[in-house]
Amino acid sequence: MEKEILKNLYFDSALSIAELVKKLAKSTPSITKVINRLLEEKIIIECGFAESTGGRRPIQFAINPALDFYILTISADQHFSTFTLTDLNHHALLEHRDIPLELKSSNSSDLLLNEIERLLQASAVEKDKIIGIGLSMPGFVNSELGVNESYTYNHPLYKIKGSIEAAYQIATVIENDSRCIAIAEKEFGLAKDVEHSLIINLNWGVGLGIIINGTVFKGESGFAGEFSHIPLSDNNTLCSCGKRGCLEVEASLNAAIRNTENDIQKNEYSIYSTLVKSNLNKIDALIEASNVGDQIAINNLGKIGYMLGKGISTLIHILNPKQIIVSGRGAELGRILNPQIQIAINEFCIPEIAKTTHIQMSALNKQAQIKGTAAIVVENYINKILTK
Repeated sequence: MEKEILKNLYFDSALSIAELVKKLAKSTPSITKVINRLLEEKIIIECGFAESTGGRRPIQFAINPALDFYILTISADQHFSTFTLTDLNHHALLEHRDIPLELKSSNSSDLLLNEIERLLQASAVEKDKIIGIGLSMPGFVNSELGVNESYTYNHPLYKIKGSIEAAYQIATVIENDSRCIAIAEKEFGLAKDVEHSLIINLNWGVGLGIIINGTVFKGESGFAGEFSHIPLSDNNTLCSCGKRGCLEVEASLNAAIRNTENDIQKNEYSIYSTLVKSNLNKIDALIEASNVGDQIAINNLGKIGYMLGKGISTLIHILNPKQIIVSGRGAELGRILNPQIQIAINEFCIPEIAKTTHIQMSALNKQAQIKGTAAIVVENYINKILTK
């Protein structure tokens, strides 16, 4: 029960005994006994009073901020990775953000391991103070086997989890990036306390996390949520999966970037062409261009919003969720995407079904993957602070 209490305190920051009793469906005496033991061992602390519900205000408890334990996360997309070291109260001790790391390159595994080493050296944190390493990345990640089946057996990224553990002797967990984002929304964002939600990860590609009955749904083989490869596009552009017609080729930020660059080649003016020279990450340049009112960038973002809405219409008809959350980097563009998404839903959805689903833009955006990756470490390894 200690592990479950600590997990809930990590996800909710502070809880009373009554709240823990409700969350864990355990008796008040059993929860109180464990709380007292954790207080005695200084693993948790009292942190003030909860709001009154009519009687005495209950005492709340939190993980002791003085605990010297950390979580190391690697949040990877196709082109960049962010390496973060956080404590158990969500404070970042050190972060190396947007490190160029092409997953398709032959030396991507070596670069990833080298960056972990660089972070550890810069932080001066002892390895036995790190409860675990979390790695989230695109692809067919089998978290149970600890492999990424998007790569061949001989490719270093296929067994990157094992390589990290061998190099640093720190327990490591690997998960798909979109599922991590779904976990972040479930624990910290708009999907908290909502039983059924769909979370779209809008980034270079388009991923999907599915929450059913408060649990992330993975499917029979663990690969549920390949939303980006639904064949809804009439565009003949080849998708990253090797097929044509995938939603991703028209509904991703990569598609908006590609179309913006094509317009510039046709002598259309866009400030993106200037901003991309000072931004290593093209997504940053696209977002900045849209924020200053660049018509070419806004037009192309509107196009992907419409195609995304077409895909969302399919999801609404199949799953009838209470809410669909757009998260990841694309959530920063909600004011542009939302109207176009709604136009497509109005066009393609049966009104009686669509009216019960709310489309929302996440406030976590680019922090979602980092938070979700830390969450999977906590889910698996938080009990290590009890043994250490």
